[in-house]
Formats: sequence, structure tokens, C-alpha cells
Amino acid sequence: MQTEKVVDYIVNWLKDYATKANMNGFVIGVSGGIDSAVTSALCAKTGLPLLCLEMPIHQAEYQVSRALNHIDWLKTNFDSVYVTQINLTPVFDSLIAALPPVVKEESRFMSLANTRARLRMTTLYYFAAINKYLVAGTGNKVEDFGVGFYTKYGDGGVDLSPIADLLKTEVYTIAKYLGINSEIIEAAPTDGLWGDDRTDEDQIGASYPELEWAMKMDAEGKTKDDFSGREKEVFIIYKRYNQANKHKMNPIPICEIPAELLQKR
Repeated sequence: MQTEKVVDYIVNWLKDYATKANMNGFVIGVSGGIDSAVTSALCAKTGLPLLCLEMPIHQAEYQVSRALNHIDWLKTNFDSVYVTQINLTPVFDSLIAALPPVVKEESRFMSLANTRARLRMTTLYYFAAINKYLVAGTGNKVEDFGVGFYTKYGDGGVDLSPIADLLKTEVYTIAKYLGINSEIIEAAPTDGLWGDDRTDEDQIGASYPELEWAMKMDAEGKTKDDFSGREKEVFIIYKRYNQANKHKMNPIPICEIPAELLQKR
């Protein structure tokens, strides 16, 4: 990858898109993770205003501090960056208290994890509307088009996706080129939706380099029978997520009414 040229291309794409859309700048949720760190830095490099939102919901303190340290780094290096902190924990807790109990409590956990992401999306669009900003997405290629590891209408609800054509390993390469804080680069990827220390690999069962390999093999038409051992296990994991999350990655299905049924009788 020609890292410098890729960075320049994304930055120019972002600025050109915002200018043509007659928008003032960008808003992004900064989590303390690698994807939001890289995306926010790319947005900042456009020179357009960038609002960084830090929106904890029962977040671990080290995740909050990583996010704030990154925002401080952005503000030191770019004049157009500013921050707003919104504590969404009381909002989340109030919503939980208002919801009725469920028969299967375990089915509630995933729903509430996704609810965190959707509360953040709602907050991002609140500030986007006030400032006439674009909501910048932070999903990478493996998450957005491989395993669908994001929340529909949560972190998947954005206006544009600057790094969605980059593999996770390529995001790390760009992070090092940009000078992103080492604490972010070295941290294990996590969606931060569970209020504990579980990582993306803990949830998925495979690392991002493994998933990138499986994504490539799938694109080449390989099947699980072409592999053995750990490779077979990873390929099966990838296919399971890829199939289960098609509803996120494919366009929303539309019931197309036959023309003859729409004609007046």
C-alpha cells in the first residue's frame, strides 16, 4: 500500500465530498480505538471543523482516557478540532428501567449492547444537524463487508465511510504513518459495548488478520473443505458471520409491486 498517497486520497475525498454537499465539517464518535482514531485524524487533516464526541456508557476508565488523550493529540496538531463530552450512562440506565422484563434474559444482552451504539448514533446526528456536519463512519472493510461486525443503525448509521475500503491491518499501517498514540495502536480492538474487557477477537473467535485471510479465500471461491486445522476453523467462523449478517451488508429489501397491480382498474 502507498500509505502517503492513500492518506492524501482519503483526505481530498472527504473535503471534496463535504464541499460539494455544502456541509460545514464533520462529527465523529471517538472511542479510544484504532478505527475512530484514524478516521478522526483523516477528517482533521481536511482543515474543516471536526467535532469529536466522547460518549461513555458504563465505559471502562482506560477506554475513556485513551479517547480523551487522542482528542488532546488532535487538538494539539489541528486547529479545527474541538470536543464535547456527553455522558450517556444515565440515558441508557433510564431506558433500561423503562423497558419491560423479558423471558430469556440472555437474549436481552445483545439487544442492550446494540442499544448503546444506537444511542450514540442518535447523539451524533443531533450535533450533526445543529452544526450542518457530516457523521463520519469508522468501519473498516472486514467489519463492514466481511463479518458485519457493527450495529445496524448504530455505528453503521453514518453519512460517509472514509476507511471502509481498508483492511484492519491497513488501518494500523495508516495509524503509524499518522503518528497515532501508541496506547491506541497497541490496544486490543474492542467494540466497548459490554461494559467489560472482552475484545473483538473474544467475541468473534478469530483475529482480524485471520478474518482478512478468510475474506480473501472466500472471494476466491474457496470452501471449508479446502482447509484443515485452524485455517478451516477460521474460515467456518468467517462464513458464519458473513451469512448471519447479510441483512446488515446488503441493501434493505424492497417489496416491488408488479406494475399491473398498481394500475387503476
